[in-house]
Amino acid sequence: MPESAPIKSNEWNERIGIAEQMIPLLGQLRRNNNVVTSIFGRRLENATETDIIKSHRYARRITSQELPLDQTLPILQELVKMDLGTASIDLGALATQFEEEGGDLRAFLDRELADVIGTGSNTPKTDIVLYGFGRIGRLLARILLSREALFNGPRLRAIVVRQNGEDDIVKRASLLRRDSVHGAFDGTISVDRENNTIWANGTPIQVIYSNDPATVDYTEYGIDNALVIDNTGRWRDREGLSQHLKSKGVAKVLLTAPGKGDLKNIVYGINHTDIEESDQILSAASCTTNGITPVLKVVNDKWGVEHGHVETVHSFTNDQNLIDNFHKGSRRGRAATLNMVLTETGAAKAVSKALPEFEGKLTGNAIRVPTPDVSMAVLNLTLENEVERDEVNNYLREVSLKSVLRQQIDYIHSPEVVSTDFVGSTHAGVVDGLATIAKGKHLVLYVWYDNEFGYSNQVIRIAEEILGARPRVYPKRKHLDEL
Repeated sequence: MPESAPIKSNEWNERIGIAEQMIPLLGQLRRNNNVVTSIFGRRLENATETDIIKSHRYARRITSQELPLDQTLPILQELVKMDLGTASIDLGALATQFEEEGGDLRAFLDRELADVIGTGSNTPKTDIVLYGFGRIGRLLARILLSREALFNGPRLRAIVVRQNGEDDIVKRASLLRRDSVHGAFDGTISVDRENNTIWANGTPIQVIYSNDPATVDYTEYGIDNALVIDNTGRWRDREGLSQHLKSKGVAKVLLTAPGKGDLKNIVYGINHTDIEESDQILSAASCTTNGITPVLKVVNDKWGVEHGHVETVHSFTNDQNLIDNFHKGSRRGRAATLNMVLTETGAAKAVSKALPEFEGKLTGNAIRVPTPDVSMAVLNLTLENEVERDEVNNYLREVSLKSVLRQQIDYIHSPEVVSTDFVGSTHAGVVDGLATIAKGKHLVLYVWYDNEFGYSNQVIRIAEEILGARPRVYPKRKHLDEL
């Protein structure tokens, strides 16, 4: 990443002034049109003046130069005049494209946003139930609550858990409010003990206590035709997950773990078009499968992959022991916070469930390390064609900026980033360009991924796709063969 020029006091004040003009425009778009804006994937949600300036400076990690605020302000000023429907609009991508093309700004925006002009701001009101409320469940709740406020999207109606004492609901609410990795909940949370309800930013979340997924009557709580997102990992095959469909008010089930047997394992951006209306049970695969599959598809489509090995350096998870104790899994009984733990991963084999062309091509292992979140996958690949390092990096950077996979693949070129810099990433994976190795037909890629939050965003994208509530993303993204 190139060195950035220092911002002197007069220039800083000028940027603050422009950012101050942008804030009410961002709010107007969100309130009146259900339009959420971002700068190369960094959402301008409840952004302060400093947040806006930092997001524009962040652009240099992607485009090799900062994005001037005076390039995005005119775009915002035009957007608020347009009759836009629900959408996610990347101001950074729009500004960069317009800078390249030139011409009349309004004509450019009318062309790029034609499909969403005059479409209205209403999205289907659909119910979601979270079965389980652990690490992934609570992050799903945060994302759903945020997107309901932003897009008027699917509603989180209830969580289903096993009751652990009289103060269970208070502790559940507290865990939603505070998170040691992802920080405090953005908003207010209160508890209605009498009605077993957690109120989060004005949204009532019914807490239902049950040990049996087949016996809950959701209609008693006004919930019907719901999508149940099972984040317990307790059942992973069709027979086990079908228990949810026996409960009144449930229409479909989404598993946040690799599905077994004939279940479709969906990686959003790769094979989400395989989802059919008749599908009642689907899997969102694993965090690692989501992290590596988009990158593997890009490389395979461009240069062809003969075979490869995936080594994941993975943060420890809840199923490991804090200190040495019995564990049914090999090596996982050893202290998670003191050891690197070599273990197996099914991610390499699972890639072929989303990309059948990788059947039998990949092997994989995992090393659990003493960090609480963010993991890395090392893709050691033998290709069908020779490549050069800069060729690979430039192409992956273009994919992250302009392609249909830009919400799945991010790219960074910085000598100082470490794992904590990727906490809160909404992408499935982030390619570390400086670490890329290429020699002849041998390619090694390093892909960071927030195995909690990045994965949870992929799960929500699938849920919205299932429910027909996925917001459109602009500017329109190019297919890989168009880059």
